Amino acid sequence: MNLIVAVDKNWAIGNKGKLLVSIPEDMKFFRETTTNNVVIMGKNTLLSFPNGLPLKNRVNIVLTSDKNFTAKDAIIVHDMEEALLELKKYNTENVYVIGGSSVYEQMLEYCDTAYVTYIDYSYEADRHFPNLDKNPEWKLTEESEEKTYFDVEYYFRKYERC
Repeated sequence: MNLIVAVDKNWAIGNKGKLLVSIPEDMKFFRETTTNNVVIMGKNTLLSFPNGLPLKNRVNIVLTSDKNFTAKDAIIVHDMEEALLELKKYNTENVYVIGGSSVYEQMLEYCDTAYVTYIDYSYEADRHFPNLDKNPEWKLTEESEEKTYFDVEYYFRKYERC
């Protein structure tokens, strides 16, 4: 299973329910990587999308403890056991964990590849992702050349479980 995330230099991923920054090339990478695949996310991540609708051309799985939550064109699961059972229906190479922070934390141990857009800047944030550079189970295996969007420097990184 894979995960895909954009982090700042403190491994922050969001603030007040929003992404820290929107970088067009990162959005394009996300779209191209996850299209025609399976994405698993939390309820707040789904609700942060335009009109709170699932992503097009993907199987959308939403992990939420809210038993009353429904979403058109999404599969709703209520705990990790139910999520893992649902994910067994798909090739794990085609599954991408896309957030938010609690879903990343719960699913990290089941992932073996992480696509990380590393933004070389420190933002004000209230949500973080586990620092893979400090986790001995993960190894940085690929890194792009430095990229820039206005004054923001960033890199596309690939981490793999050792």
